[in-house]
Amino acid sequence: MRYKIYSSYLKNKYKEKVYRIPINLPVTCPNRDGNLGKGGCTFCADVGTGFESLSNSMTVKNQLEQNIEYIGKKYKAKKFIAYFQNFTNTYLPISEFEAFIKDSIREDVVEVSISTRPDAINKSYLDVLKEIKIREGVEITIELGLQSINHKTLKKINRGHTLAEFIEAVNLIKTYDFEVVAHMILNLPYDDEDDVIEGAKILSALKVDGVKLHSLYIVKNTVMGDDYLKGELDLKDVSDYVKKTALFLGYLNPQIVIHRIVGRAPKEDSLFCNYGISWWKIRDMIEEYMDEQEIVQGSYFNYLGGSALKKLNNL
Repeated sequence: MRYKIYSSYLKNKYKEKVYRIPINLPVTCPNRDGNLGKGGCTFCADVGTGFESLSNSMTVKNQLEQNIEYIGKKYKAKKFIAYFQNFTNTYLPISEFEAFIKDSIREDVVEVSISTRPDAINKSYLDVLKEIKIREGVEITIELGLQSINHKTLKKINRGHTLAEFIEAVNLIKTYDFEVVAHMILNLPYDDEDDVIEGAKILSALKVDGVKLHSLYIVKNTVMGDDYLKGELDLKDVSDYVKKTALFLGYLNPQIVIHRIVGRAPKEDSLFCNYGISWWKIRDMIEEYMDEQEIVQGSYFNYLGGSALKKLNNL
């Protein structure tokens, strides 16, 4: 295998296929409501990333029941992950957070995954999750949006946090023995190959458990969308994304699970998405390029553990 695929990892862990069920909470983001900033990330639409989710006016239990009934019948699935996906799912009072998580617990839910910001999580929320993990016997995964390790890029896209908050959040979550997944966009117009390589190195050094890779998509009625329409973004062709993804994987610890290698977005709301190419075709292009260049995940993973001393100690 060229890289460690998430579906295979889940099947090995739970001994059968496991499906993620998105849950959409009635929450927002501290980078949208004026707490940390306004407007959110420059690429973020009004619906966030919840375009595949049910309405957040539905209860957690009803969202799970409706989606599990459909997925279960279609794929004959028996085990599921409750995925709190959209916006910042720890940005709400701790009592409400606890109630929402408890409502997601079912006999067929083996894992709870919470997507949030690195600056929107602390011990209080993690303590709640630890108690639920112990009492209910479910696994806990925390997904943190990072997108780029370049501090200038983070400021440019109005993330509202820096790399420091991400590092602190990962280190804190690790003390609870939860899995940590980092989100990265590899073709932001402000990042180059060095940024991509350094991103892989930092995530490897932090020992994150998983990585979710996205190609940039630009939606209507966003700051980045306006810049795109003005012709102010330097978006290279698909070969740039293919090469950057292969480089990222080559420098990444081979034990880190790849949850996604390319993202998707609704065509009707997008100005730019995956270069107008199907996501699976881009995946195939990445894998073909890796074959041609003889790259697998971890090919260049030789920079940790006192690498400068390795040759000296072998003399």
